[in-house]
Amino acid sequence: MRSAVRALVAPLVAAAPLAAQGASPYVPLAHWTMPYVEHLIATGAIADPTPLTRPLRRADVAAALRAADTLALGPAARGTVRRLLAALDRDGGAPAGARYRVTGDLGLAAASYAKRDPLAALDDTGPRAAGPEHATAAGGLDLEAAFGSVVAVSHPVFDTRLKYDPDWFGKKDRVIAGRTAEAYVAAQWRVAELFFGRLDRNWGPSAVQGLFLSDQPYGLDHLAVALGTPRFQVQAVATQLDDRRDSTGAVVHRYLMAHRVWARPGPRWTLALWEGSVLAGPARAFEPWYLNIVNLGLLEQLNGGGNVNSFVGLDVERRAATTLFAQFLLDDIQVDRRAPADQKPMSYAFTLGARGRLPGAGPGGRAAWTAFYTQVANLTYRNENDLEVPLYHFLGTGRNFADYDQVTLRAGVLVAPGLLLAPELTLLRQGEGDPRLPHPPVSAYPATATILQGVVERTWRLAVAATYAPGPAFGVAFDAGLHRIANFQHVPGAARTRAAGRVAVSYRFQWQGTLP
Repeated sequence: MRSAVRALVAPLVAAAPLAAQGASPYVPLAHWTMPYVEHLIATGAIADPTPLTRPLRRADVAAALRAADTLALGPAARGTVRRLLAALDRDGGAPAGARYRVTGDLGLAAASYAKRDPLAALDDTGPRAAGPEHATAAGGLDLEAAFGSVVAVSHPVFDTRLKYDPDWFGKKDRVIAGRTAEAYVAAQWRVAELFFGRLDRNWGPSAVQGLFLSDQPYGLDHLAVALGTPRFQVQAVATQLDDRRDSTGAVVHRYLMAHRVWARPGPRWTLALWEGSVLAGPARAFEPWYLNIVNLGLLEQLNGGGNVNSFVGLDVERRAATTLFAQFLLDDIQVDRRAPADQKPMSYAFTLGARGRLPGAGPGGRAAWTAFYTQVANLTYRNENDLEVPLYHFLGTGRNFADYDQVTLRAGVLVAPGLLLAPELTLLRQGEGDPRLPHPPVSAYPATATILQGVVERTWRLAVAATYAPGPAFGVAFDAGLHRIANFQHVPGAARTRAAGRVAVSYRFQWQGTLP
């Protein structure tokens, strides 16, 4: 199978069946409603339809909002719930039928950096290069059509920011840069979903990017399958990564496969056990034993199913007044220490965190906090075969960086209906390792650190973000931060203090109806 589909990533669906409502589109991770939805989940004002899995289906979010106990919420949270329902549930939960929805948006923004994430925009050069400051314009049309159990979505956008973003791999020599943010067809039934297309996804705790599958790469097409019930699912994602050339100049085909068992044994616990495989070779095809949704790629590799780079991981969340979450990834661990090749440093990553309502913050749903610590080892995502790496156009399919650790404390406060403030304090330590670097030779293992290689760049970030939606039609968002950077760009003693900010305004419109 040498698919022309060049793509990536995808956790897969979960969630409650849609009963008589038929198929539902997903709420994109970058949708303006998602900061409010995540805040309401963190405070316990609404239930999380699919813990450890993003994005959420729109019908599931609307159902969670309708089920909220608004009598127990304060005015700000209660008003926000109503505004989200007005935007996401305009069909009022009507029975399924052939219907369409068109949503458009236009926006202007100005920022001191060109990347999507201010913590990825610290340096002048290298992986965390910020890109130029610039004013930009964006807009798009989100086109949806639903036919019973099938939904189709296409969302082309123009965004002049792409021309300045160092991470964008597409055309940059046009007056207007554009891409398709989402484009998919999904067939959804009570015990199964079949998905093909493009959609940003995240496996793991929603407060942080997933370690193997996240929304980091730009629009990647994939095939995804989910089988099971609202409390137990077997999920799979298959995609073709971008082709590369090896040292001989031969074109190398690369593929990514992920399997996951997702379980919700009770109202508090959610668990997910997963594995990932990256295949590469000049004549490589996507072998069926890796595509098999109920097979174990790790065992196939060990038993001679072809050379691959294998990953295994575990996600867990326990919901309570203080919700605990964690994610673990293991790439490579050496048990024997007899030969020089056995001295390879361990490759791993993990995140530990918690979130909940802020005590003494007034009526329910108003204020929440989130704290997490995450660590990614130096050689995580790298492999002895430098082409068997989970990168798509040199962006990670999970995290975009390695050889770092980070601690973040974040709060969220609904000051008024539709007005969300989110202060943040972060400490980031970044070593000189990077997933895009070649894997070190065996002779270099003794000098290769497990984590924080070389001169460590340290960044303190103090910031506040705000999102304001007075209604479905208008929105304002800004992020203002101060970065204090020591050992700037890994130069001993170099220091910088930099302001990082972004402000954006948007106008949205929507209409919908039934199809003949």
